[in-house]
Amino acid sequence: MDLRQLEYFVTVAETANFTRAAERVHITQSGVSAQIKALEQELGTKLFERSGRVARLTDAGEAALRHARAALDAAADLRDAIDDVHGLVRGRLVIGMVIGCEVAPLFDAFAAFHSEHPDIELELVEANSDQLVAGVRSGDLDLALAGLAGEPPEHLASHVIASERLVALIPPDSELAGHARLSVTALSTYPIICLPVGTGIRDVLDKARAAEGVDPSVALAATSPDTVAGLARRGLGVAVLSESMAAAHADLTAVPIDGIEIPALLALVWQNRSSPALAAFLRHCRVAFFGVDQEKEGRMMAVQ
Repeated sequence: MDLRQLEYFVTVAETANFTRAAERVHITQSGVSAQIKALEQELGTKLFERSGRVARLTDAGEAALRHARAALDAAADLRDAIDDVHGLVRGRLVIGMVIGCEVAPLFDAFAAFHSEHPDIELELVEANSDQLVAGVRSGDLDLALAGLAGEPPEHLASHVIASERLVALIPPDSELAGHARLSVTALSTYPIICLPVGTGIRDVLDKARAAEGVDPSVALAATSPDTVAGLARRGLGVAVLSESMAAAHADLTAVPIDGIEIPALLALVWQNRSSPALAAFLRHCRVAFFGVDQEKEGRMMAVQ
């Protein structure tokens, strides 16, 4: 067996579909099928049960998956270790970021890294925060800038960029605009506009409302903070965003929400493994987010 066969095996297991696996590894479906068949012949057992378009792991496949992943991780660590010895930075980095939110320091890190290491292929993936964290865990993403509810994810390295509270964003002519603060329960008597499920802000809001025994559903959800604010501006409900997001909409009144103890975090998240390329990118991230202009540290990017 070779590492290519193990890579294809793990990809089919993760996608449960030979066609999607082929698209991910950029070869034909017949090529993936041939390599899996060769691996099964060498191991003397079936790894997948094929039912229509779905490929399910057999018991033997389940047993093999953990070891295949470990072998691929060990090979990656070996390459990284050799690169580290020789001071090389090469290959490809896949970076994730939250949808609908321009994060200028991350773009600055991209530009600085590309200038220093032009031979490294960079890919940017946008998704909701739960998908980003899952992508880092699976190895599909090398690093992600994600919104989190209260705590960084377990078993992953992280660097918190910002920690913020949520506020209600209300048109100034609304009856709520005169309130100094709003409770979670009082807020829930009005239509709520928020980011979608899977974002850090929505997770914080849903957990707080569930703790108060309030139905966590919202009236409207949108992926862009500007859209959320725009809907509230037109009287369609009360927007719930982070403090820094609200600051971008000075024509609306931001009212603190009592009863939400969990902060919304914005954090860099990655697997704690040796990678010269990732280490170099992280250095540029630290400069971009916490660099020479220390004033930026007090007004970090909006949390999603």
